[in-house]
Formats: sequence, C-alpha cells, structure tokens
Amino acid sequence: MIRLPNAVLGNDELLVTMGRKGEILGFFYPRRDHAQHVEESVACIHTGERLLWTNDNDWHCIQNYVEDTNIVSTKLYHDSGIRISILDLVHPDVPVLIRRFKVQSQREISGKFFYYSNFNVGETSKKNSGFCDTDTHLLVQYWQNYYIGIYSLPEFTEWQIGKAMDTIWWTNSKYDMEDGKLQRNKEDIGNINNAAGWDLELEAGGANEFVILMGAASSRHLLYKRIYELSKLPLEYIFEKTREHWVMWLSRKQVLRMPGIEGYDNLRQELFSAYNRALLVLYLLNDHEHGSFVAAPEFDSNFEKCGGYGFCWNRDTSEVVLALKRSGYPEYCDKFFKWCIRTQLPDGSWFQRYWLNGDIAPSWGNFDYSTQIDETGSTLYAMDVYYRVLEGLKKAEFLEEVWVSVLRAAEYLMKRTKSGIHESCMDLWETYYGIFTYTNASIYAGLMGASHLAEENGEIGMARRWKKRAEFIKQATIDRFWLQEGYFAKGVINGKLDKTADASILGTYVPFGMLSPKNPIERDMIQFMIENIQKKLSVPINIHYGIKRYENDSYINGNPWVVTTLWLAKAMFTFALDLPHENAISSPIQETHHEKEDRYDEDVKRFTSEGIKCLKWALAGATSTGLLPEQVDQSTGKPAWVIPLGWSEALMLDNILLLDKICRRKAGNKKEG
Repeated sequence: MIRLPNAVLGNDELLVTMGRKGEILGFFYPRRDHAQHVEESVACIHTGERLLWTNDNDWHCIQNYVEDTNIVSTKLYHDSGIRISILDLVHPDVPVLIRRFKVQSQREISGKFFYYSNFNVGETSKKNSGFCDTDTHLLVQYWQNYYIGIYSLPEFTEWQIGKAMDTIWWTNSKYDMEDGKLQRNKEDIGNINNAAGWDLELEAGGANEFVILMGAASSRHLLYKRIYELSKLPLEYIFEKTREHWVMWLSRKQVLRMPGIEGYDNLRQELFSAYNRALLVLYLLNDHEHGSFVAAPEFDSNFEKCGGYGFCWNRDTSEVVLALKRSGYPEYCDKFFKWCIRTQLPDGSWFQRYWLNGDIAPSWGNFDYSTQIDETGSTLYAMDVYYRVLEGLKKAEFLEEVWVSVLRAAEYLMKRTKSGIHESCMDLWETYYGIFTYTNASIYAGLMGASHLAEENGEIGMARRWKKRAEFIKQATIDRFWLQEGYFAKGVINGKLDKTADASILGTYVPFGMLSPKNPIERDMIQFMIENIQKKLSVPINIHYGIKRYENDSYINGNPWVVTTLWLAKAMFTFALDLPHENAISSPIQETHHEKEDRYDEDVKRFTSEGIKCLKWALAGATSTGLLPEQVDQSTGKPAWVIPLGWSEALMLDNILLLDKICRRKAGNKKEG
C-alpha cells in the first residue's frame, strides 16, 4: 500500500508519519528505517446511529504545524456539525506519541468515541500477541522485543482485542465498533487489531476531550514505565517542553537577514518559514545514533511502484549534511563521515544504498556494471568540502581519521576511469546503464577533493596523480559529451551517444564544479547549459515552471521534480554570485565603468529573478504543512510521490542561503555606493 504523508513528527527514537486528516500512516521505532509497526491507526465516532471514520471523505480538514516545531495541529469539520481538533506531538525524550482529541458538535450527541489500531508489530502481522491490561488500562501488542501500547486520559471504558481478518469477522475490532459497543476480549494471538472506546455525551455547542498516548519500547516493563511516567504530567507541561525543544534546536541555525528581495516583498517571511521547516524535517530523517539519513520515510515497503526510499544513499546524504553544515549544524557531517568509513566496501567504493545501521540494503546495484559510481565520487567530494571549513586540531584529526578511506576510494575511482571516462555503471536515476556526464562530474570532484586531502597529508605524488586523472576526466567529458547545441549529452547508452537533455548535467557546475565561471569559455558553457535546461525540461504548472529529470521521462507520469528545479535555482544563484564584475555576460563592446556596472547588475538581477521563480514554484508544490515532495503533479500542481524528500529539503536550505548571500552583497554594495 502506498502511504504518502502530509506531516511527520518524532524524536531521536520514534518517527511518525501522518495523513492530512490525522490518521497515522507510519510508526517507526527504534530507527527511521525499521521497524514500521502500524497498518492503520485512526479515530472514529459512533453518533448513536452510524460510525464516522475521521479519515473518510466526508470530513473537511486543515492541517499545519505549530510554528517552528514538529507539533501538528489538525482540524476536521463534518457536514453534520461535528468538529474535531487534534493536537499531535512526540515527547522530545521518550518514544511516545501524544494525541489530544477535542470533539465538539452543533447538536446533541449521545454516542461513543473510538480509537482503532491495526498494528503489525515488528513489521509482521504474523505471531503478534495482544492484550488489554484492565488493571492499568493499557492496550498492548507485541512481537519479540517490540512492544506498542495505548493508554488514555480519561481511561477507556471498553475495548476489544480481535483478529484483523475477514474470515473471523465476529472478533474483528474494526467491525466490532459498528454497533456502538465493544466485546471486551482481553487477549489474542496472530493477526491482531484493537480498539478502545469512551462514552461521548455532547450537548449542542459542548465539547469532550480525549488524550491518547501511543508508546513504544523494547520490553513490557519499559513500556509500562514510559506510559505511566508521562501520564502523570500535565499535557500543557509536555506541550511546552516539546515546543521549547524545537525552538531551542532552531536557535543554533545560521541566521538569515535577506535585506530586501527586490520585487518579492512578500517572499521573505515565506522563505524564513521554509528554512526552519527544512531544518526540522532533516532532524527527523536523521539516525542520531549512526549519523545516516533516510532519503524519506518509507511509504512503499512492498516496492509496488518503486524500490523504496527508507534507506540511506551516500549521494543524497552528502548533499544533506553539507547543507546542514552551511546552516549551522556541522556535527551531522562529522557523524556521517564516521558512518562512511565503517560502511565502505572492500574495493573502496560505497554501495547503492544502506540500512541506517550500515548494513547493505535491498539493491539492484550488486555488480560492477550496475553499481552507482557517483555514490563514491560524491562522498569524497563532500569529505573535502567539510575538511576545508575545519580549523586547528579538529582539521588535523579529521584528515587522519578519513585518510585511509580517502585513499581506498580514490584508487577505486582511478581503477574505473582508465580511459578518461568511467566504465559502464548505473546512472543516478537508477534507470539506465552506461557512461554519464553526471557520474563523470562526481568522479572529477571526488578525485580533486582526494588530491587536495593528499596534498594536505604530505602525499604530493599521490595528489598530483589523482589531480591529473581528474583533469583528464574533465577534458574527456567535454570532448565526448559537450554538444554544439549548448549542453552536455546525458551520456553513452548501449554504445551510442544519448543527446537527451538531462537536468543532472547541472552537476558539472553545482555541486561538483567541473566547469568554472572564472574561465570565459566555461562560463559561456554554464550559461548555455542553464538556458537549455530551462527550454527543454520546463513543465508549466503553478504559475511558473518546474524541471523534469530528462526528456521523455515516464516515471510517475513524468512529473517535474523539486530536486531538479532547485538544482537549476542553485545553479542560477551560484552563477549570479560567481559573475565577475569586469566581464558581465552581455555584449563585449567598449563601455564606461558605470555602463559595465549597470550591465553586471542587470545580469545578477536576471539570474537571481529566475532562481527566485524556481524557489516560489517549489514552495507552491509543498504540502499544507510545508513539507517538500520529490515531485509536483503536472496536472494538479499538488505534491506528488515521495513526501518529504530529504534531498529536496537540503537543496531548499542551500538555495535560501545563497539568496541571502546575494541580498547581503547587494545591500553592502548600496551602502558602499
């Protein structure tokens, strides 16, 4: 089943994904990638006449985050006059989801409030056990060392532990609620579901409140202890502690100023909010023990329509940790690179993807021809970028720590690039086998980074050798893949040059810097490449345009991607910052100093303006809670496929920081003038 969330929340041990009407879609404990314990978990109301499930189409909904937190507010409105307000938070230190339901009605109701859950504890529906402890009023389901429990305030007055099977429908908790009462079976084994019930007595305009605690633990004793300790605390105290936790974490961020975005006065606050939300989301995607990140919370665990996203890719995570470093959180780089040292393969490369603890994940990249060499190139590149910002003893310690890993990875890249372009492998989109511009650019950046680290480590001969190969790769890529039309070919597939325009060719400029705007010829190449990506891959939707991955892309209807659109924005903002005053892009006729300055300002303004349009497009395609998806539906303009995607969030951080730099520079120039 495909489960696309509208909100995510959690702490270091627990990650919860939630639908837009407050239904729980995922309950990941103790890691972000395993185990996912929930098949279904949702509230419903028996009005005395019928059962109203809160995730039915009859309800209208508004969902958002409490500002600068991972606390979720959901408001539901029913045509019958019933209104439900849900406040969801996860305690910052304990893996317990706390759900406050406030039920109101315009007319009198005498019925029941039910909370139903179908847990697949340990990610299996087989051999689960469930019970209701009537002494402590705790519903528990468990399998091996996973325990999931439900407690409530006020205590539930009825319950059912049943079989989640149509063949034994008379015990099924889901069907048991339809008559407005539960059977109170205390325990069962197998494919289990459960329900808890409370009397719902509402006068017209009145309200009832129910607080549900859904906790996770590795033992029955620990589950009881966690639930009991939290149940003694006032909800207001827990809310304030949780809110303060997120606000304090955000207080460490790189401060934005963004002094005036010409022509976009209303955008400033929207970007500030997007910046905070991206940071809060990336916190939730990180495994705080191992330092790895899931690309996104898993939503397709059976690989029905894709290969799944609840894994760690070195390429994606390298961009994530560098974005976090630039945003004021360098510790993520440090922990991730320690993880990289531990997960490196014997041949010096990194695998297609991993479980968060470093184990090899399910993959279609098990052979040399099907591996993704860019995973190794991007990791080396990121290690060097991080090293360059370190100082003093920390710098020396980091180099000593990663050196053997760098050496092994660089030699792997040397082995795979003897002809100047890499041997056949899988592309970054995990679609084609061949030789690719993006992969060559990542290898170039990886070897240049390794060369710098070797030089810093006193290995001059090695540094020169790796740099020479990187320069050979750059020239070979330009010679073989640069087209007269003004962009790089996708690569070589089935022995033939594939001239398909692919957004990933932007990697030759950002992030990998194979092309330099300091070189006039390469500066023109960058400009032509940006213009061709716009022209060939734009999909008009949501006022502006998004960028699809490549021409004739058919994956999930060929929608434009947030990642590719933000790549283009990053290229534009970076280009605006890189433009030399003395050699702006327009016509090279003789000019006065002021005319050159005006032309320079016009070029910077043009690229900045186009980049801002891409940013606005990405924000328009976010969920109501501000989460950035992988794609935007080209028919509806709404979020599509993966939600939230860590790569999208990282690129949003990078773009906002670049725009902030442009604005500060412009403000500084005005002040000097």
